[in-house]
Amino acid sequence: MTRTNDDKPVVALTLGDPAGIGAELIARLLARPETLAQANVVLVGDPWLWVDGQKVAGLEIPTRRVASLADVRGRGDTSVAAFLPVDTVAPGAVVRSESRAAGGASVLRVLDLCMGAAQARDIDAICFAPLNKQAMKLGGLRHEDELHHFAEFLGVTGYFCEFNTLDGLWTSRISSHVPLEDVPKYITRERVMEAAKLMVRSLQANGFASPRVAVAGLNPHNGEGGLCGRQEVDVIAPAVRELNAQGFPVVGPFSADTIFLKARDGALDAIVTMYHDQGQIAIKLMGFSRGVTVQGGLPIPITTPAHGTAYDIAGKGKADVTATANAFAIAARMGRAYRDSSTNDTRKAFA
Repeated sequence: MTRTNDDKPVVALTLGDPAGIGAELIARLLARPETLAQANVVLVGDPWLWVDGQKVAGLEIPTRRVASLADVRGRGDTSVAAFLPVDTVAPGAVVRSESRAAGGASVLRVLDLCMGAAQARDIDAICFAPLNKQAMKLGGLRHEDELHHFAEFLGVTGYFCEFNTLDGLWTSRISSHVPLEDVPKYITRERVMEAAKLMVRSLQANGFASPRVAVAGLNPHNGEGGLCGRQEVDVIAPAVRELNAQGFPVVGPFSADTIFLKARDGALDAIVTMYHDQGQIAIKLMGFSRGVTVQGGLPIPITTPAHGTAYDIAGKGKADVTATANAFAIAARMGRAYRDSSTNDTRKAFA
């Protein structure tokens, strides 16, 4: 079936941290014919940075300027990306491969603009190029990470967390960008249950009819029955039993040093981990260049490649677009569902 232009979800692309590889990645993404076939794409960012990204990638990508994000959905030819130019940072304020306040403030301004447009239903999803948390904090970010900024901006009051995806495997975590010494205080029965429920529902919204979700333990050897830590006995296992009683077919806890072997062998669709590196190390070893981060528990779809700004190769024309392409594909799929959803309640978690 041939799709009309109005059938395509509107996906906003941002250029990420101006000192990193983001603009190069977006140029490589838009050079792929399948990108524009999936969505009505609008690029949002500084004109000079977009020119620089194309130069680094060795590409010339045609775009058509729009005056606002509200003009994107009804435009005619979507075989060329729309471009909303915004002036957020002067070229002289950016030094390639350095995290600076000006770059972080630029990122925040563009993301806020896009989130406002998604709330207004002018766009259906956001896919942002890699950003730098240090630069964002220098530039005004008051939270531990961008997800908490998104949640505040969007008025989220329920549970939210990052999902990382790789080739059909999804992971989430009970705690995220916090010191390792603080992790145990985040591990409560309520947080384990909310994280697992959000994972099940999000997988269902992404086409998994019967998601196979498991929960990891915290301590070595899954706590060895309490001899090596009691979180598994006192918190995680009771949470899993309560989830089962409520109709969520979640299993666990399983030892963190073996649970990803089950996932690798195809026995699981998702793993709820206890802290950042517990899942991230495994996912990145399994496929660093392909992973995607989905901002879970928000009322609008937001995705990004799981890797960072790669300051070490910024400006060298070596950036691998695979993860960005995967993030965009998820944003397009989720954006279509968001557009078609009947609710306009922006407080309700979409993914």
